[in-house]
Amino acid sequence: MKSLKKSLYGFIALAFLACKNKPSDATSSQKKPNILFILVDDLGYHDLGVTGSKFYETPNVDKLANEGVIFTNGYAASRVCSPSRASIMTGKFTARHGITDWIGAKTGEDWRSRQRHDKLLPADYVHELPHKDITIAEAFRSNGYKTFFAGKWHLGGQGSLPEDHGFDINIGGIEAGSPRGGFFSPWNNPKLKNKHKGENLTMRLAEETAHFISKHKDSAFFAFLSFYAVHAPIQTTEDKWRKYRDKADSLGIAKKGYDMERVLPIRTVQDNPVYGGLIETMDDAVGVVLRALKDSGIDDNTIVVFTSDNGGVASGDNYATSNLPLRGGKGYQWEGGIKEPFFIKAPGLKNSIKTTEAPVISTDLYPTLLDLANLPLRKEQHLDGVSLKPLLEGKSIDIDRPLYWHYPHYGNQGGEPSSIIQKNGWKLIHYWEDGREELFKLPSEEKDSQNVIEQHQNIATNLSEELMSWLKEVNALYPEVDNEFNAKKRKQRLQNLVDQKLPNLEKQRLELLSPSFKPNENWWGSQATID
Repeated sequence: MKSLKKSLYGFIALAFLACKNKPSDATSSQKKPNILFILVDDLGYHDLGVTGSKFYETPNVDKLANEGVIFTNGYAASRVCSPSRASIMTGKFTARHGITDWIGAKTGEDWRSRQRHDKLLPADYVHELPHKDITIAEAFRSNGYKTFFAGKWHLGGQGSLPEDHGFDINIGGIEAGSPRGGFFSPWNNPKLKNKHKGENLTMRLAEETAHFISKHKDSAFFAFLSFYAVHAPIQTTEDKWRKYRDKADSLGIAKKGYDMERVLPIRTVQDNPVYGGLIETMDDAVGVVLRALKDSGIDDNTIVVFTSDNGGVASGDNYATSNLPLRGGKGYQWEGGIKEPFFIKAPGLKNSIKTTEAPVISTDLYPTLLDLANLPLRKEQHLDGVSLKPLLEGKSIDIDRPLYWHYPHYGNQGGEPSSIIQKNGWKLIHYWEDGREELFKLPSEEKDSQNVIEQHQNIATNLSEELMSWLKEVNALYPEVDNEFNAKKRKQRLQNLVDQKLPNLEKQRLELLSPSFKPNENWWGSQATID
């Protein structure tokens, strides 16, 4: 009997200790790493100090990059925003999910209303994020994560907003691709109330994200901070404009700031003081969010991704920055349009490297984050992405895999309808206007100027065949010949750009750099550059 009681007491004691030592739900869930995904709109590869800018100042982003892994050959899945964002959400290349242009762009015969006099009528495209796809947010939410979105969405309107695609909370995500009302309150966003006149949108989104982090620090979360910055309108405060105007002056103001690309003028120097202020505010906002992680005591258990959706705007939208020595920018088919800042900070990984030259693309982020969080991959969903976790651990991935881009449209910035394959250190561009092709050896820091197709015809032929085969496999759509194309009108338009647009841009550039520049009475409500 005594032995039985002793055994019973022992069992009760063990059970008590087991209950006492069992982690609480909060502690248990906290073992899952948090995810903070920071996406900047239209940020160019060389728009950061850490990637080589001598003009813009980005200490917070630079610090984040240096604490993580810098992917020196990181790419966006498209040269414009909506397709790139859809690829991040789905893990699929643009031709596969069907959003191949920014949502709202004209197609077919409607393109003629733009008075561009182009040879082709752009292909149609999917106009909202497909519900059949399981987004990265849905994948994390199904694994117990609290999901949060703040900022630019541009992947559909009512019925296809962030809350319809896996996000528990949506702050400011609507169908618009630019900030309605600008970067200073009062703005016009039904998902983000105005607080006080002159409030900065970029900082507000960061503060909302920081609040979410603080509130959910004891549970696992997936937070997606999608800045509207540094998209047009290019706006800043008088203090920040003056800081960068004086800096440009001290560095020496170039007499010439633009060259002609194939269609439009393109900016060749980084000296826009208004854009400099916009960049710095974005960096300030990143600092707010990173401090929230630290203050909450979870920075060592949070994976942070930082990247952009396409290249910096050097033509068309606002002529805001220069991507040199990369050729082109947003909307262009060359490196300046698709090569991006691409950083991942994943605390606790063994043998973590500091930089890698392996070519990676934004479709890789879906499987990478699942893998880093020790969650099952969804290979049937992220068909065009691979986990980069081995790279982060100092190992390797298949760097010879093909990467594809498909843009059967004309960019507002001067880009041409074209498709791209990149493989084994080579990049081939196929142009849909006339079927011509260009071949480049990568990595290229020489403006994509060395078209070597004549010297490597066999490589070009093989890549072209592989590209066409893949486009057929995914049922890609193509532009069509415009039977009303008028070559004379096109030639006149192009000549007007040289004779009128180019000198006007040079004049405007110097006005922005003038010590007496003032856009209007209240700086914070002003657009300080003109399209």
